[in-house]
Amino acid sequence: MERCAFCKAEETMLYESGVPICLKCAAIREANSKKDHAAGFRSELAGALTEATLRNELTTMEFNAITGDIPSSIPQPDGAQRIHNASGSLSAARDEMIKAHRRLNDYMERGIVPEDLKQSR
Repeated sequence: MERCAFCKAEETMLYESGVPICLKCAAIREANSKKDHAAGFRSELAGALTEATLRNELTTMEFNAITGDIPSSIPQPDGAQRIHNASGSLSAARDEMIKAHRRLNDYMERGIVPEDLKQSR
């Protein structure tokens, strides 16, 4: 039997990747691994929410700039189309932000990891 490579206190027959490890140190490493994994999910979901929020703010500013330009020298059909396009972009950005918020909220409150994040790990 060899001594645990981590705590050096216990003799063990258990090996992890060829390194001797006692049951206590193996449990600690497993718990830390789960914490690191959870922090990664939380960080990725929070980052996605931040990006979606920024996109929403930018499209809101663009929409406000376009609608604030009325009446303008742009011919009416083009002006209406610009507002329609900006409105569609703003709606899509808001939907994306809401989706990102729900994903983070589901993870933080219920521990639900989105399928796309499970598959990427």
